[in-house]
Amino acid sequence: MSEGSDRWDAACQALRLLAVDPAGLKGLCLRARSGPARQTFLALLPALPLPLRKLHPTISDEQLFGGIDLAATLAGETLVINQGLAHAPGALVIAMAERAGADLAAKLAQVLDADRGHCLIMLDEGAEEAERTPPALSERLAFHVDLDGIGLGEADPTPFDLVDLDDARSLLPSVTAGPDDATVLVTLAARFGIDSLRAPLLALRVARASAALNLRDRITAEDLALAASLVYPSRATIAPAEDEPTPPAPEPPEPSPEDQLQDSETRDRTELPDELLIDAVRALLPANLLDGMVPATTSRSSSGSSGAGSKRKGNRRGRPLPPRPGRLDGTSRIDLVATLRAAAPWQPMRRKASPDAKGLLIRPSDIRLKRYEETSDRLLIFVVDASGSAAMSRLGEAKGAVELLLAEAYARRDHVALIAFRGLGAEILLPPTRSLVQTKRRLASLPGGGGTPLAAGLKAAGELAVQARSRGLSPTVAMLTDGRANITLDGMADRTQAAQDATTLARLLRAQGIPGLVLDMSNRPQDALRDLAAQMNAPYVPLPRADARRLSGAITKALEA
Repeated sequence: MSEGSDRWDAACQALRLLAVDPAGLKGLCLRARSGPARQTFLALLPALPLPLRKLHPTISDEQLFGGIDLAATLAGETLVINQGLAHAPGALVIAMAERAGADLAAKLAQVLDADRGHCLIMLDEGAEEAERTPPALSERLAFHVDLDGIGLGEADPTPFDLVDLDDARSLLPSVTAGPDDATVLVTLAARFGIDSLRAPLLALRVARASAALNLRDRITAEDLALAASLVYPSRATIAPAEDEPTPPAPEPPEPSPEDQLQDSETRDRTELPDELLIDAVRALLPANLLDGMVPATTSRSSSGSSGAGSKRKGNRRGRPLPPRPGRLDGTSRIDLVATLRAAAPWQPMRRKASPDAKGLLIRPSDIRLKRYEETSDRLLIFVVDASGSAAMSRLGEAKGAVELLLAEAYARRDHVALIAFRGLGAEILLPPTRSLVQTKRRLASLPGGGGTPLAAGLKAAGELAVQARSRGLSPTVAMLTDGRANITLDGMADRTQAAQDATTLARLLRAQGIPGLVLDMSNRPQDALRDLAAQMNAPYVPLPRADARRLSGAITKALEA
């Protein structure tokens, strides 16, 4: 059987279990582009014992939770309320789930946590690895199914057997777990670096659904293994280390018949974590589990520097946001529909207070203003150490790394800028631009030699970042240096004062909220650069003996963290 067929069978098995306990398992996340396998799988969704209700990433609060029927209210002069899609239990199917914002994720998470019988089917159509569904939602769902790359011949719907689903649902409340089942699942989650308790709780519910599906009233080892293989692989962050062989122990005395009987009853559960469950989960771990992780020495910045530029709210253009109450000041735009909706419930009362008034009675408190969310472009500011110490060792590799990153930035349509510091100061070799050819030309002609004015490089990067932010860009500073600062801001050769100046500028960047990255390209990691990165609240990546491609890969991973 092929790898695609195995994934398809696992997806069908997950859907069968979800059909047994949709409210308890919360739902599943399906990652697949449009194709035959996706369509075949979606055709199986009616097997769920809940009505399917389709959502969109831009769904409004009135559509989701209900609200005023504006037309009926104005026509009948009585308040008419519409029920939202989340009013009654159902299977909520959200297309393009990778585009769902944090606000919608929070609302849907609230619906799932209310335990009113809902389940969520998220259709992840992301083309890139970074395009993922909101973690707040995916963590709450038991299953994560990946059907990318599965052909029509491998997507066979026959493994999905609907027999005994009704019997399984009726048997589910009476299924019991053993005293050690929860401990086994929690221990296994810890072995794979899963720190959320939702994972073992969902795995336990999957094991109960599996037992009910097989018409058993008690969880067995096979149910635990199936639950672990379906719930844990997508959540694992580490691969458990292989157990070291232990020296043979002395042979124990011959057990009595009573001991043999007791051992046979408990052997399955005492040996389960190390023998059956770990092998089942390890076999399904993603192939790029460790490759896609940020280096262990890299600290994750809280500045939110990943992806495209930052989000800004306005009232002119961008993605529509829910309106807000406000006053008309000549700069904001009124949301007419939201204003009428706010005024509609008060019309009968206002009509009685002002019987001679004609038309709608609008008050200043009814005014609602339009809001939009605009995503700005990202600017990558490369600050390259071109001093004598760097030129002697790593300047050529740094140039190669920056050139590789420039090609990636060009593909993402990011702006880039290039600053070099050497001698007594720093120089902006290239202002923010999208021209790849011009950037490569300036980079190739970058000379090396002289002192290391690290503070001057930080100052130039900070000034350029502030200017770029005022023009609507989201700047990120990526510094490549060996850390041997010896030139002060005023151009004097003083190592102590130069280090103090660099620390002061690093704190200033942090205070201004400018995200950054410090890449140590010296032959040995420098404690001074580690402290400098801490002052900037930026990731610190030491990469001794790395070539240009490894330098580029480390920077890319750190910026996406």
